[in-house]
Order: sequence, then structure tokens, then C-alpha cells
Amino acid sequence: MSLGQTLLKVTKQTGETVTFHAYKVALILNLLGVKDDVYQQVMAAVENQTKQPQLTTAQIYNTVLSELKKLDGAAAAAFEQEHIRAEKKWQQAINPSNKINRLIAQEDDIVHENANKDAQVFNTFRDLTAGMVGKSTGLKMLPEDVAKAHLRGDMHWHDLDYSPLSPMTNCCLVDFKFMFEHGYTMGNAQVEQPQSIGTATAQMAQIIANVASSQYGGISINRADELLAPYAAMNYKKHLAEAETYVVPEKREAYAVSSTKKDIYDAMQALEYEINTLSSAQGQTPFTTLAFGLGTDWLAREIQKAIFDIRIKGIGPNHRTAIFPKLVFSLKRGVNMLKNDPNYDIKKMAIVCATKRMYPDVLNYEKIIEITGSFKAPMGCRSFLQGWRDENQTEVNEGRMNLGVVTLNIPRIAIQSGGDVNMFWEILAERLALAKKALQFRVARTKTAIPENAPILYQGGVFGSQSVTEVDSLFRNGRATVSLGYIGLYEVGAYFFGANWEDNSQAHDFTVAIVRRLNEACQQWEKEDGYHYSVYSTPAESLTDRFCELDKARFGVVDNVTDKDYYTNSFHYDVRKHPNPFEKLLFEEAYPHYASGGFIHYCEYPNLKQNPAALESVWDFAYDHVGYLGTNTPIDKCFKCGYEGEFKPTARGFCCPECGNHDPKTCDVVKRTCGYLGNPQARPMIHGRHAEITARVKNMSQNEVDEGHV
Repeated sequence: MSLGQTLLKVTKQTGETVTFHAYKVALILNLLGVKDDVYQQVMAAVENQTKQPQLTTAQIYNTVLSELKKLDGAAAAAFEQEHIRAEKKWQQAINPSNKINRLIAQEDDIVHENANKDAQVFNTFRDLTAGMVGKSTGLKMLPEDVAKAHLRGDMHWHDLDYSPLSPMTNCCLVDFKFMFEHGYTMGNAQVEQPQSIGTATAQMAQIIANVASSQYGGISINRADELLAPYAAMNYKKHLAEAETYVVPEKREAYAVSSTKKDIYDAMQALEYEINTLSSAQGQTPFTTLAFGLGTDWLAREIQKAIFDIRIKGIGPNHRTAIFPKLVFSLKRGVNMLKNDPNYDIKKMAIVCATKRMYPDVLNYEKIIEITGSFKAPMGCRSFLQGWRDENQTEVNEGRMNLGVVTLNIPRIAIQSGGDVNMFWEILAERLALAKKALQFRVARTKTAIPENAPILYQGGVFGSQSVTEVDSLFRNGRATVSLGYIGLYEVGAYFFGANWEDNSQAHDFTVAIVRRLNEACQQWEKEDGYHYSVYSTPAESLTDRFCELDKARFGVVDNVTDKDYYTNSFHYDVRKHPNPFEKLLFEEAYPHYASGGFIHYCEYPNLKQNPAALESVWDFAYDHVGYLGTNTPIDKCFKCGYEGEFKPTARGFCCPECGNHDPKTCDVVKRTCGYLGNPQARPMIHGRHAEITARVKNMSQNEVDEGHV
């Protein structure tokens, strides 16, 4: 029987009719390790059975078991035990008591799943407890085949602790401009338009806290400098009026400018402190992204400069690196790229800030438009909206959102294919059909919300309207996105072409073709139901561990796939290798064109503080090649001995290489967890992510930086 041949429809125990794929029986037999003659006889028996009408999965199971009992008793027993084990695992998964017990036992994959959550804190623990109930109930709400695929690790339904139990949206670009101009109601207060930049940033922090408790993803402030400049102008006008009474005429302008600059600095500093001291209903600091860089008037420039001055200074008496907000700086020709551009001096500040605090990441204006269809900030760490226009053909970015993500385990498909490319594509097609079902359920569940469920989102103006009667009006016709994620292209390439496949153009083309196939599926789904499905290069904070752990348990140690204890995020070059930054970016630049729903590139550097020009050369090169670029450079600091640089990875986290200090109270350890920064000493991360960070190799040596050889 041809394993690639789709034979007929089969009825599942739930009554649902699905396509039968012979390869699934073959995979089971391969896992059981049966001899070739046993394999052939069982497959022949199944093929003969498929000629019967009204075939059920139970009949196929019984046929396989019956044949194995006749031919290989040990394999038959193992087959039965695996069936029992899978059913037991399912019952455990849908039992909230089991999950709560694991939380109480502080199991690593539970308490360290999210590096932005400290499970020791009461309100976070309470959220995690509720999440255990949410996960168990959510699995029962999902279509059973989707739920079991998630449990097996064929795919991952993200944020199961919130969805589908609650019809929450994911991340968004808050429409602050609409809210500021129209006013809004929050809690017991009716809030009017701010009359100063200080009031505007205070309102912004309050909105962020409220939004973070009404959804489960990141919150982005798009083009913040241009958004806030009109409110800084109000300060300037007030100071000019004051000056007419108290200041001599020739100094009035200087007084107003100087006073406004101080107001701007104070407002932006207050915003940074407020965001880092907020705690949402989910028991975590709101994941906030602050995007800026295109404003060229003096007020917008002062806002940009204040953001960098504040971030470079650091937070608190020890001047720690602020984890949030994530800073995203926009680069654009004619604005800040070259020495004669009006904001080139601010670009230089951005580079210095990145060498000292890792942020900002940079958005390259023309490439973002080319890849996504319009220019705007990412939502959270990497999720992008596509260009969209309303019924008046007005481009709309703010007030839009993502409805959630389902991620495919691509390395597993490679392993299951056994190196047969045709089989790989067949399995991928079957998984895509299941992902479509999962994402359509995601959309359907989110649509069941009513505006009163999240007043700040649907009635307060966060989503660009205060008169929503049905939430679906904000989702359909491509206004929102729903995302098909993927992980582990490096592992797929390694499985088919060997560990160093990045140097093989055929291998590179194959991995690009995988992402292109995902994109084609999303385009087809959008044509069918009108919602915008997008390919998302999953950050995979805990998933990098979970998928690999499940596959290692199921398939054993596979060289350069499961042996590392982690899967590589999305399309990234193997972190253990040493391409220079230019080679790495050239290798990765093709993927986001098919994964425009979410992507980021980053390069690993040694200490750049003494040679920021090295980083500028990479930024300038990247401008014409990639849309979104982050900087990874050592910025750890020990407050005991004064060491600054890169802490050593150990089994218990990271420690100072000079004095061995690893106490989070007396050191500041900052690593890029995935698309955002984390402090693994204060909030430890899951094992697989720790292993991946430990394996990272610099894309540029310290000698190259010191000598200016870039």
C-alpha cells in the first residue's frame, strides 16, 4: 500500500468523518519497531479493510491489534499499553486537580512557563491556579482532535489558560489617539482629553493596566513620539503664557522651551516607572511595546531623546535595565539614517542605548511596508498586522488586534516522515487541515464575547470605537489577524540535510518552501471565510522546551534535533554557529515575506560599548534586507564586585564570573528570552530556553569589534 495514498473517509468515535491517512498506521508500527514482514502484513490487512464501507477508527484499531497479536505479541502488548497510556494522559489533562497539584509541587514547566511571571507572588500564583482550571476546561471545550493534537505535541494551542474558556483577544495596537481625543470611561470615572503630556502618559499607563487585564497578549503604543507631541505642545503654550507674566521678553521663548523639555522628561520617566510597577489581573507586568522615531518637530525629538536618556540611566538606585516597555525605534531614509538627516543624532543615541541596554530593537520603514503592507509597530514582541483600509479607503493600524495563535511542531513532521520529502508534505497537509480547524474554532470562540465583557476594549475606544454592538464587526474582513505559528526550521533542515545545512542552497530553499506552503494555506483560508490568517514565526518561550521534550520521549535522541533539549525559534540560524551578522541576516531575509504575521531577526554580539559604530554598520546593512532587528549583547552587572559584562551560565541560572554572585538582589542579569528581554535570576525560565541561551555563539568576535573589523 502506498503510504502517500489517501484512501477514503473514516468515522471517528465522536461521529466525525475525516480523511483516512495510511501513514498514521505506518508511524505506529515504526514506533513499535516491528520487523519488516510484520509491518507488511499489518499494512496489507489495513488496506484490505479499507475496501469495506462505513469504516471506523475503532475497526482500524482492532485490525491492527488483532494482526499484531498473531504476529508479534510484544508489539501488540506495547500497542495496547500506549493506547491506555494516551487515554490516561487525556483524563489527567482534563482533570484540574491534577494540574493544580503540579502547580503546588512547583513543577518547572508550570511555574517557569512564562518568564514574565513570578510564581512565588500571591496574585501570580492565584492567576496560575485559575489557569490550571482554565487549561483543563479549555481542553474539553476544544474539538477533541485539536485538543488531543495539542496534548500529543503535534500542535500547540497558545494561552490555553485563558482561551477557549474565555473569549479573550490576544495582542493589540491600542488606539490611544482616539481615546485621548474622544475621552473614555474607566471604572467609575469619565476621563476627558489630557491637557498636558504628563496627564497623557498617566492616562496611558492606566489604559495599559486595564487593557492588560482584559486580553492575554502584548500592548503596543504606535508612533508614541508623534502621538504625544501635541500634548507636549500644550505644556509649551502654558509656559509661554506664564513667561509673559514672570519672564523678561528676550528670555520667554527659552524659558518655555526649557520648561517643556523638563515636562517631557518627567512624563516619559513616570511612564517607564509606572509600566514597570504595574501588575495586571494576570499577575504580571503588562507586556508593553513603545514604538517611536519618525517625528521630526522639536517636541517629538525631545520625546525620543527623553526615552533614550531615561532608559540609558536605568531604573532605581542600582540603575537596573528596565525590562518593559520594550523599545522599538523606527529607521527611515531622510529622517534618521544618514548624517545629514534631521534625526541622525537620535539614531546615534539609539545605538548607544542598544549597546548598554539591548533595546531598542529597530524597525526599517521601507521593509516593513514591503513585507506587511503598511508601517506600524509590532504587537507584543513580533506579531504584525497586515496593511488594511476601511470602507472609506483610509489606512487603519491602531485599534486592531490579534485573535490568537496555534503553532505547528514542524520538526516532528520531519521525524515522522523518515526523511521522505513527499511524506513530509503529506503529513504537513494533514496538520494544516487540523490547524485550520483549530484556528476557525479560535475565531468562533472569540466572536462569542459581548462588548460588556471588556468595556475598555469594545466601549472605551481601545479598538477604535465606542459604539460596538457585536465584536465580530472588529474582526472580520481582515481587520483582525489570527495566526498560524511554526517552530524549528533549523531542526527540519538538519534532519533532511545534515547539521550544517545553512550552507546548502537546496536545503535553504526547502525550508523557505515550508513557510511558503503555510502562507498559501492562510491565503486560502481567508478566501473561504473572510478572516485574515497570517503566518507567525513563533517566539516559543516555553514551547521551545515542550515540543522537544515530547519528541525526545517519543522518538529518542535525534542528532541536531532532539539532542539539544530545545527547538530553535522560528526561522533562525542555528544559535551554536558563528556566521557574521551580515551572513545571518542574508540567510534569514526570505522567510518573513511568507511569515508577515510575526517575525524578528537578531544578532549576537560581544561588548559593544566601546565601538557603537560596529552596531551601526549592521543596522545600516539590515535596512535594505530585513524589517525588524534586535540586538543581543552582554549587559549583566554585579553590584557586589562591580563586574559588567556577561554572566556565566550554570545549572542554577547565571553567576558573576568574577565573584560567583547569583543573588538577584545584588546583580542584574538580562537576557533576550525570545522577542523580549527577561531577567532569569529574578524570574527563572524553563530548562529548554536556558539551554538555548547557553548555546548561543556570538556573530561577531570581541576582537572584530575592538579592531573595527565588521
